[in-house]
Amino acid sequence: MAKQKHKRNTVRHYIQGAWTVVSNGYLVGFVKGRIWQGDSKSVCVPGLNCYSCPGALGACPIGSLQAELAARDIRFPLYVTGFLLAFGALFGRFVCGFLCPFGLVQDLLYKIRSKKIGSFKADRPLRYLKYVVLAVLVILLPALVKNAAGVGLPWFCKWVCPSGTLFAGIPLLLANPSLRAVVGFIFSWKMAILILTLGLSVFLYRPFCKYLCPLGAAYALFNKASFYRLKLDETACTHCGACKRACNMGVDPTKTPDDMECIRCGDCVKTCPTKALSAGFFVGKRKIGEKKSEDTDQNTVD
Repeated sequence: MAKQKHKRNTVRHYIQGAWTVVSNGYLVGFVKGRIWQGDSKSVCVPGLNCYSCPGALGACPIGSLQAELAARDIRFPLYVTGFLLAFGALFGRFVCGFLCPFGLVQDLLYKIRSKKIGSFKADRPLRYLKYVVLAVLVILLPALVKNAAGVGLPWFCKWVCPSGTLFAGIPLLLANPSLRAVVGFIFSWKMAILILTLGLSVFLYRPFCKYLCPLGAAYALFNKASFYRLKLDETACTHCGACKRACNMGVDPTKTPDDMECIRCGDCVKTCPTKALSAGFFVGKRKIGEKKSEDTDQNTVD
């Protein structure tokens, strides 16, 4: 069983790695410490991928949302909101499991041999923190707290985001001596958050995704209604508990296959001995493209 889990995780990691390379394809930027400024930067990518990463070809939806809300001219962020609605409605937190570079980093660190931290008393309450981060740091503060010129700040990006520190801050500082000369408290604070997050990732599965990520919080709001989701065949389920034990996010798919914490990694589907779980694009009780059995039977009769 452990060997099978390793194989299917490897496939998912290949997808994560390939997407990370594709979305950060401006390799010259890492060498020269220069941020890509092409037209593609006006387009959001689905995962938490910092705009300021030297290789980034697109924009982070969380950073873009803050930029719109913090602008001097108050305007509703139609494009970013529509982007999040579209990806959320289609995929839910599938994006977290397959298309987020910082999710890949945490996944790889968790593979390091160590004594793992399972469920603990404060785990579930702490998971609501990411919704607070989304509401307060990403939406309210950029929109409401403005300077004398009427411009707000990207609070989450500036004070918290460890992904931005790892993929943007560190590479830019390494390639630009002039930037290193002006590093101050904020970068030191964010480095502390990054080190804590990476350190915890060795022992605790995806701590940032569970407790702090506002993008994961946004997609989680759609998990119960997204087209891509898990389905449980209750007639085939034997309640053996294999799927629950396989889930590193602490979800029991037999009780809540559409749980807001599920990142659609597929471990539970592959682990189920009776194939009671399936993942895919569903409308109502049917998989998209799948004909109703009654229709098939009727056609056979005719």
